[in-house]
Amino acid sequence: MTPGSRLRGRLEAGQFAVTAEVGPPRGADPAAVRRKVAPLRGWVDAVNITDNAGAHVRMASWAGCLLAAEAGIEPVMQLTCRDRNRLALQSDLIAAGTMGIPNVLLMTGDHPRFGDHPDAKPVFDLDGIQLVRVARAMRDEGLLLSGRPLSVRPGWLIGAAENPFAPPAGQRAAILGKRAGAGAEFVQTQFVFDVAAFGRWMAEVRDLGLDRRCRILAGVGPVRSLRALDHLRGLPGMHIPEEVDRRLRGVPAGRVAEEGLAMCAEIIEQVRQIPGVSGVHVMAPGHEQAIPAVLGRAGLPQRPSPDGASADGHAALSAGSGRRRAD
Repeated sequence: MTPGSRLRGRLEAGQFAVTAEVGPPRGADPAAVRRKVAPLRGWVDAVNITDNAGAHVRMASWAGCLLAAEAGIEPVMQLTCRDRNRLALQSDLIAAGTMGIPNVLLMTGDHPRFGDHPDAKPVFDLDGIQLVRVARAMRDEGLLLSGRPLSVRPGWLIGAAENPFAPPAGQRAAILGKRAGAGAEFVQTQFVFDVAAFGRWMAEVRDLGLDRRCRILAGVGPVRSLRALDHLRGLPGMHIPEEVDRRLRGVPAGRVAEEGLAMCAEIIEQVRQIPGVSGVHVMAPGHEQAIPAVLGRAGLPQRPSPDGASADGHAALSAGSGRRRAD
């Protein structure tokens, strides 16, 4: 079963791709997902549905993906190793292929001590790179990690996450090489606030030829308040240059959101000029409705929805599943 993927098509065509990120609700409210993804239709090629991001309990990513697809938005199912052993991980990957989810993003995941259940027992039976390798074997060879064959192969596009700014310094491009070697076809990076440092990392990526093996989507996002800025600065692996901090603190409190939006648009324009960058991944937790304004300001206009997607999005889901629906 090979799902159709708009994201895959744009990346393979060498077109600048745009993805966004949506956190599912902390509750059984399907309308919450629909409200978050609706403003993004036509602006993005696909939307990540996070998987208990930050080790906080939310609606399962696969459920959010089905709701996004019903709303006419192509989903990317995030899947972390933190909460599942290798049986559950492979089972969820099979389920994604069965339900027509065309893209998966595979990660190790944050430790539970950072979340709302710090006493939860972490699993980490596999890490993110190992899970990418497992997914590639399932898709390309039709084999489970046990060596047993799958009756029908899934066909999702395989992605991973990368942080160009995390330690060990000078080795992040080589780590990306491990992800690409395992089977990652695209990566979405951590927030880019230091464009110069990101450019140096991309130079290393190009020197290794990795930009031709694995498409790079630079992570970007608007900072809406000084409280949000302080939160970002406290996240592991986050790099915010002093000039960014000074710029946001140098405007009145009521103008921080506007300044953050302007800065994000500028960063998008700058990373678009870096050779080897295939797109951007926009993260605006809790403020997804601001993403179209950021993209428009950066010169990325709204695009027509894919042919065949109806107002309620059912065509997008049935096309992705590789099956025809009677309704």
